[in-house]
Amino acid sequence: METDETPRVLPFQLQFDKPVASQIKIAEWNPEKDLLAMVTEDSKILLHRFNWQRLWTIFPGRCITSLCWRPDGNAIAVGLEDGTISLHDVENGKLLRSLKSHTVAVVSLNWEEDGQVIKDDSVNNSTYEDRTSRFFPPAPRVPRMPGLAPGDTGFMDDSDDSFRELSNSSYQRFNILCSGDKDGSICFSIFGIFPIGKINIHNLSIPTPFATEPATCRLSHASISKVALSKDLCHLIVMCSGELNHDEVESAERQLGMHGCHCLRLDTSIFWKRKNELHQVAQQASNIEDLIEVIRASLSVMSKQWSDAMHTFREKFDSLSSLIIDHGLDSSPQEEFLSLLGGARTSPPVHQFLVNSLGESGVKRVSKVVCGAGKELQHVVLDHLQPAAEIIGFRMGELRGLSRWRTRFQGIGLDETLINNATEKSGILLVQVERFMRVLSSVVQQFSNFFNWLLKCIKLLNQEPSDQLLPCNSELVVIFLKFLYDQDPVKPFLELSEVDIEPDMETLQRVKELVHFGGFSDCDFLRRTLAEEFKQMESSFKEAFLMPFTTISRKMLCKDVLPLFALPSSSASVSVSVPISVTYYKDASTSVSSYLTHEHGFIDYISFQIPGDSSSNIANCIGISRRFMHSLSNSSIEESASLEAVLLSVPDGYHCVDLSLYKEGQIVLLLNESTSASECSGESCMMIVQADDLPFVSIPRSGCINTWNLDQLKDSVTHLRLENEKVRNIPHSVAAPLAVGASRGVACVFAARKRALVYILDEDEDDVSDGE
Repeated sequence: METDETPRVLPFQLQFDKPVASQIKIAEWNPEKDLLAMVTEDSKILLHRFNWQRLWTIFPGRCITSLCWRPDGNAIAVGLEDGTISLHDVENGKLLRSLKSHTVAVVSLNWEEDGQVIKDDSVNNSTYEDRTSRFFPPAPRVPRMPGLAPGDTGFMDDSDDSFRELSNSSYQRFNILCSGDKDGSICFSIFGIFPIGKINIHNLSIPTPFATEPATCRLSHASISKVALSKDLCHLIVMCSGELNHDEVESAERQLGMHGCHCLRLDTSIFWKRKNELHQVAQQASNIEDLIEVIRASLSVMSKQWSDAMHTFREKFDSLSSLIIDHGLDSSPQEEFLSLLGGARTSPPVHQFLVNSLGESGVKRVSKVVCGAGKELQHVVLDHLQPAAEIIGFRMGELRGLSRWRTRFQGIGLDETLINNATEKSGILLVQVERFMRVLSSVVQQFSNFFNWLLKCIKLLNQEPSDQLLPCNSELVVIFLKFLYDQDPVKPFLELSEVDIEPDMETLQRVKELVHFGGFSDCDFLRRTLAEEFKQMESSFKEAFLMPFTTISRKMLCKDVLPLFALPSSSASVSVSVPISVTYYKDASTSVSSYLTHEHGFIDYISFQIPGDSSSNIANCIGISRRFMHSLSNSSIEESASLEAVLLSVPDGYHCVDLSLYKEGQIVLLLNESTSASECSGESCMMIVQADDLPFVSIPRSGCINTWNLDQLKDSVTHLRLENEKVRNIPHSVAAPLAVGASRGVACVFAARKRALVYILDEDEDDVSDGE
């Protein structure tokens, strides 16, 4: 029989108490695996298993400001202070992709996949299969510079398939990476690699809900705290601090105290409505961008190799010009060689050059460098550049077919004219590649023939037999001396040259005649180099893919604003850091029909701490609101006023350090004692509150924005009591962040004395008690 003396059973089991090398500022559990990613104060990323075994450590070299996992747990996104978002492989931390979507620090990342699993195939609009693998081998990788070990150039290793898996999104469920920066910009990327939209909360026209007359307001001096996409990708909730003003209010009236923390709801239903179309476009476009990088690197490697080879050739043969001048002759090196080829006696400068300056070993060395570079260029073209150009052409053909399906793809900005132009540019690049290969093969052959002739001449001068040498063609030697000795027809193809190539008029006329039979409408491509053609193709791709980016950006509108609590006006331009958590739970009461129409599929829970310096009367409280994204779903004001909220008063002597929404509507709170003399002393506690058991109150919505909605609840605050809640005392002072892993049911708490404490949140039927 249970008595009052029965010892209190501790609600959570302490699994680990481990030291950490540095204070942790960001921590996130992997959604699918028992892995914890942590960011230290000096911006190192540590990945630990649940048993605290460290898998890897990476240091991006820049300040890390945010972090989140891909929904399948195979990649991690890292936001940096300079606006870069880098994607890393979970297996080894290897950099997979780097995106420069922002210009300032990325303060919030959220990676969400389509949460709707439709079992009935009859309601599934379409499925998409990437057909490229049917007709082509695996896409080529970026070539490495000869002489460098894998990774020295920053290129991917051929044995590493993680980069290929990142781009191959056919097997992935449709997902969106959302990122917000401190200046109010929000960027969206499909699969984390294809940018599809960008907005700025300062430019949003925010409707004033339930107003008697249409009215809008805007945010100024705003800073984003958190962005969170709904599970169905139809809504985006943005937590921000800033000043909210009516558009029509004069500037003198804008100082009426509407600076504070606000919650915005954006309509992103275009992602749900057009997810199949966006999936197809993103699949093709992201792979095309990868292949463009292959071509860019190929041209760079080829240009470097050929430039080095020509430098070696010039370095050796320029000495002949000096010898001719020293002997007082007016001839050129080409004339001297032609004279030797014609059977004349060897002139003193040529004799001295061939026997003393160059020699057999010198000819062989230069021949090996130049002809070897030519063969390397041919291998790069055949193994990297040409396959990439061919696959690009095929993928552009796929996009061209999609662009003609106007009823489905015109609405997401896939413009048929721009896609046709980009498709033609990809075809022209293939022609230029074939053209370059013909020029390169001819040049390499003539160089080889010239070096064989020089070796024969040197052996004759040294009275050595030359029968073992390869035969040389005298006509090719003449052509080489006239057109190649002091010129380089390969170099202009690999570099952006202002001097156009002049094709023969007959070929140009034939190309123009082919336009009538479906040929390229751009007839000037024969005047351009390979590098210039690649530049034009890349520009056409950017123009074609910018249209969906712009179209989607315009379709994302702000639908509602919820002013939460006031902040001191002194912090108008300073980012306010308060514990905030946004989570979406599936609504159990949702019918199947409504779920398939993305109406009320999930309930949003927004929890946040109201700071102690808040100018409102509800300081040191925790606010929780729900159904914010559904509060305008119905046309009737009476029916749509479904926004609910509750205020939780933190126990006396404590303040909230961090909070996190947990599974099944539970909220985990991390509280510190407010009376401790130093941050390293004192105690803390962690408690779980069941959201369904809280006395939520309906919040009437007003057409006037000059109202802090939560102030209406100051008379109905719910007081948290340590003896009544599910509480675990921690004999240390703790610091943010609180990392909660819903998949395993664990929480990681970081003590101020550089300790990491891992607790088991989910319990068996029999509570487990352990010592502190």
